Amino acid sequence: MSQPSWIGPAGAEPAFEAPREHRLDFRFTGSGSEYFRIWIVNLLLTIVTLGVYYPWAKVRRLRYFYGNTLVGGQPLDFHGNPMTMLRGYVLIAVMGVLYSVAGRFSAVAGLVAFIILAAIWPALLRSSMQFRLANTSWRGLRFRFVGSLGDAYAAFLPAFVPGIAIVAALAAVSDPEQPPAWYAALMGIVSLVALAFAPWLWWKLKKYQHDHYALGPWRTRLTASCGSFYLVFLKTAGAALAAGLLVGVVVSVVAVLGIVGSSLGGSGRSSPLVAMVIGLVLAFTTLLAMQLVPRPYFTSRMQNLLWSRTGNEAMRFGSQLRFWPLFGLTLKNWLLVALTLGLYWPFAAVASQRMRIEAVSVTALVDPDDLIDQARGAEGEAAGDAAGDLFGLDIGL
Repeated sequence: MSQPSWIGPAGAEPAFEAPREHRLDFRFTGSGSEYFRIWIVNLLLTIVTLGVYYPWAKVRRLRYFYGNTLVGGQPLDFHGNPMTMLRGYVLIAVMGVLYSVAGRFSAVAGLVAFIILAAIWPALLRSSMQFRLANTSWRGLRFRFVGSLGDAYAAFLPAFVPGIAIVAALAAVSDPEQPPAWYAALMGIVSLVALAFAPWLWWKLKKYQHDHYALGPWRTRLTASCGSFYLVFLKTAGAALAAGLLVGVVVSVVAVLGIVGSSLGGSGRSSPLVAMVIGLVLAFTTLLAMQLVPRPYFTSRMQNLLWSRTGNEAMRFGSQLRFWPLFGLTLKNWLLVALTLGLYWPFAAVASQRMRIEAVSVTALVDPDDLIDQARGAEGEAAGDAAGDLFGLDIGL
């Protein structure tokens, strides 16, 4: 990792006194029992109101998580207005319904609706990020998102190309219920190309985000390269493959031993049934392992890559989220959520949030009090950046 410009090379004699660094640790003080009460009320009211309560539920959830996230001992805060957010969700719902209806009317109408959706979606995502940052504060200062509309289209539009290709090809098929072989081949090619470009698309999205976070006069930059994203994706694929092979071999050995034992026990007529059950267990366990391992691996490596390469001339972030503790927590959460039929989910969410947040820190080159004073002086210049309030979109990227 390249060193920030304000840090001298290791072992070099400084020509002047090195500036003092101030480390701000992240802490999360929420508890599963507290969040369970919020979660169950949110869930029931959202169901009873057929989803209308969702913006209020999201605001309650974000205020709880933000209020229990301490940066240098000071909590974050969320100021979003549920009524404003409701407008944004209604807009998204209307767009979804129109696209669905157009697709049922004809393939060409579906293609036109998809292109319209792709044309306005980057602007909506930018608005969502503006809304989230403009309604997040620390020590009374609001954050900002300063990405331009042009950069949003450059970052997001390529992600729609595979979808447009598939929908456009479907418009040329006379009977969508029985598509020809060439359509299936095209879908396979497009899927492979999209898979090959997925790390690049993810890098463009994250660079757009991390290049435009701002507090007062300071704006962050992401220095991670596209190649480093490809490396994380390739390692994650390797971890998934290795986990699947390892679990597959172990379960296969157990399956063979079970079949042999069943045959030797004189219950030959039940062997096919035993083999089928063991085969299903083998397939399920292998698929589970291929999901369980790569998720925490990708989460830990990507978080460390993103936040360890984000900063500016006044501060830099760091992240040291370790894979094995996160893997153990993920395994525990999955088991307990399954055993409690989902009721453990709030406890799992709090535990995961704590582990991920407390792995992050900020190192400031100037005293945090001076930094806040400077940011407060520049805050008035940024009042117009709360334009995301217009639709209240909060998609939560």
